[in-house]
Amino acid sequence: MELDPEEVFRDDDEDPDSDDFWERNTTKELAVYLVDASPKMFSTRCLSDDEKEESHFHIAMMCILESLKSQIINRSYDEVAVCFFNTRERKNLQDLSGVYVFDVADKESLDRPTAKFIKELGNLEDAFVKQIGSQYGIVAETRENSLYNALWVAQALLRKGSVKTADKRILIFTNEDDPFQNMKGGTKADMTRTTIQRAKDARDMGIGIDLLPLSPPEREFSLSNLYADLLGLEGNDLAQFMPAAVERMEEMRDQLRKRMFKKRIVKKLMFTIADGLSIEVNAYALVRQTAPGSITWLDSVTNLPLKVERSFICGDTGALIKETPKRFQNYKNLDIMFTVEELSQLKWVGTQQLRLLGFKPLSCLRDYHNLRPSTFVFPSDEEVIGSTQVFVALHRSMVQLKRFAVAFYSNPLHPRLVALIAQEEIADAIGQHEPPGMHMIYLPYSDDIRQIEELHSHPNITAPRASDDQVGKAAALVRRINLLDFSVGQFLNPALQRHYAVLQALALQEDELPEMEDGTLPDEEGLARPGVVKAIDEFKLSVYGGNYMENASGQGKMTEASKKRKTLMDNAVRESAKYNWADLANRGKIRDLTVVDLKRYLTVHSLPVSGKKEDLILRILTHLGK
Repeated sequence: MELDPEEVFRDDDEDPDSDDFWERNTTKELAVYLVDASPKMFSTRCLSDDEKEESHFHIAMMCILESLKSQIINRSYDEVAVCFFNTRERKNLQDLSGVYVFDVADKESLDRPTAKFIKELGNLEDAFVKQIGSQYGIVAETRENSLYNALWVAQALLRKGSVKTADKRILIFTNEDDPFQNMKGGTKADMTRTTIQRAKDARDMGIGIDLLPLSPPEREFSLSNLYADLLGLEGNDLAQFMPAAVERMEEMRDQLRKRMFKKRIVKKLMFTIADGLSIEVNAYALVRQTAPGSITWLDSVTNLPLKVERSFICGDTGALIKETPKRFQNYKNLDIMFTVEELSQLKWVGTQQLRLLGFKPLSCLRDYHNLRPSTFVFPSDEEVIGSTQVFVALHRSMVQLKRFAVAFYSNPLHPRLVALIAQEEIADAIGQHEPPGMHMIYLPYSDDIRQIEELHSHPNITAPRASDDQVGKAAALVRRINLLDFSVGQFLNPALQRHYAVLQALALQEDELPEMEDGTLPDEEGLARPGVVKAIDEFKLSVYGGNYMENASGQGKMTEASKKRKTLMDNAVRESAKYNWADLANRGKIRDLTVVDLKRYLTVHSLPVSGKKEDLILRILTHLGK
């Protein structure tokens, strides 16, 4: 196993959600979209998924628009610019022909995407030919090179910011794989050479260049004419480029409304293996919970963000307290005062580090030992040279001997015992699916494990147990409805999708909301298959008997819990009926109701009642379709 920390995990940055995440120097991404506006982009058409003909220019614009809409959600602090080349009109600081930089009022050419920018860019296509115009910028009669000019303009736009604090890239959309095909002899060779050199100069400055080719219906886009050299592709990278490019185009067209969390460092740790031997490792969060963005309070007059400040006022005198607040603990009728610093020192256990305690067979690890989401441990040679080599040796031994390491995680506030489980790399011809490294499982203390139920632990009571026939029928049912290749990444949160769709419609002043597909609903078609229906019926017959439905419909006595639930439901129905919820939602008055009233509506409609007031309101608006 060969590990390269710089390649397997790049510490791409994002806006931190909590203080637990360590932030590297790179803070944002600067991108310039270069769109070919030649007549060939408008005349070449292909069928879309709904069997409609679309021009390549339309496809490129839709990709950019969907990417910008998604970017506002997942990386709103990135900056972008949209630049067209092979245009009739020119608009750029260098005053180069055939290049038009799109911008809007009160916004720089390279800036964060806004609702106004996205809206005007979406309306540009209909008036593009009239306002900007399309023409071939590279013709035989002239030495004008619009592709060279476009790279120059894009490079100038990306001068903003340092390579150490921002990732810079250029994305080219075109369906012309040989822009110099009408040139001959030395002129063609000279223009090809200067264009490739311009791209090389940009790459040397830390600017990445990517191509999103649009293949004509009758043939595939050829990289050998120009773009293989322009992008610096060779060998295996060249062979895999086209399939990967097609996949990237599909991803851009089908952008999902979700926050993107790239692999980034959670903590930097020193891993002590033995006395005098310590290596450096980084911990990564592979899976994180996604939640709607935080609320930003705005001034009612200027619509500018407000800065929230908190002050302490004396309850006796009403004076503003400027001293640092203190806390106290009552002990023997005395209030013992503590400052915030003193409390922090009392809770301090030690610096964040891992200390190896020993090894145990993997069979000793149980499912319930996974107390909370794990983190992924990977070596780093940034400060301790040779950490990767030691980590690889330890990793190989643990895999071969089928052992996991038990270590003490000295967190300053919550020290724990952890299990380090070695994971081998999983890769195929497409790429890497699982990286090599170790999963750090947070082990529970004894009082974290819930004891078995009293019914099963009492010596004088025989607990009911399933028969062999019932177990067999249950196993057959599970096999029938087993989800193959299941992954949590296959299912989107429908509430978040709806939330982002509403925000997008409000920001872009759209009349209709896009339809959201709820992938969490049961697969009715799959459950209706004869084999599944038979397995369900056999399981119910084995467990409940043939007269179950008749007994269930009989006049049985209600338990106290059932009576209480019925009373609560009747009360919720009666109180909820006092309000016209649809009218309150239209007038924005739902926020004026109490939490109790909101929970009554959710109870009536069998919706979750957990969360803060904002979560309850969002859940009600989603249910009302507002």
